[in-house]
Amino acid sequence: MNMAMTGSLDIGPFWQVREGEGPLIGVALHAGHNLRAELVPLLAISEAERFREEDPYSDYWTLVCGTQILTLRSRFEVDLNRERDKAVYLTPQDAWGLRVWSDLPDPKLVDASLMEHDRFYAMLKQLLEKKIKEYGHVVVLDFHSYNQYRGGPGSTAADSRQNPEINIGTGSMPRERWEHVVDGFIETLRSVRFLDHTLDVRENVKFRGRYLASFVHEHFPEKGCAIAIEVKKFYMDEWTGQADTRQIIALREVFRHGARTILTVLSQVA
Repeated sequence: MNMAMTGSLDIGPFWQVREGEGPLIGVALHAGHNLRAELVPLLAISEAERFREEDPYSDYWTLVCGTQILTLRSRFEVDLNRERDKAVYLTPQDAWGLRVWSDLPDPKLVDASLMEHDRFYAMLKQLLEKKIKEYGHVVVLDFHSYNQYRGGPGSTAADSRQNPEINIGTGSMPRERWEHVVDGFIETLRSVRFLDHTLDVRENVKFRGRYLASFVHEHFPEKGCAIAIEVKKFYMDEWTGQADTRQIIALREVFRHGARTILTVLSQVA
């Protein structure tokens, strides 16, 4: 897989829903790369810099779920995993010290971006209600990835003691309500063979989950479970965008086993 940058064009909808059977929904909030055309002339950040802070290839892992929600545009237009008032990066402090805009977008452009945030969460609430009505519960696998070479190409990798290969975020979850689901999922990810080893999977070490997870738990504390999954970008060169297809496919198989465990556990408590 090569750097999957497809330009900065207005390609229509912000996201796509592929609805299927079952109570599992896979979400890749930061897999999108494109931007509304009217925003492009205002950017200071390069396309490569944007790509580095997005979550390329995370959409592939959502295929382990019956239903997938995929973003088609970039988190640099609006970040759907942040609260509405923090969802548009306006200052470097909002975006890991990166200067996103050469000229700040007009408030009307910001409002247009925030409308996508509103629309997305209205859609998500409706979809979750539908799944709960049909299956009695719903589990959202919220896929992300994160960088480990922030010092630049050839720099030293971030200390693995604080940067597991897979971080499971459950910070907003009513843990006692969903521990059978989460514990089974984590143990499966730890035990399934990933190429020539098993993965370092830990909970709430690097990330605890953000707005999407908290939205699910706030609105559906008894029937909705969201597991935030952050994969360290060991499966790609985060500075060139070059990906290792073999590892991406192998990760999908690990997640497929984890998804099957969740379905098994849910069937036993239904």
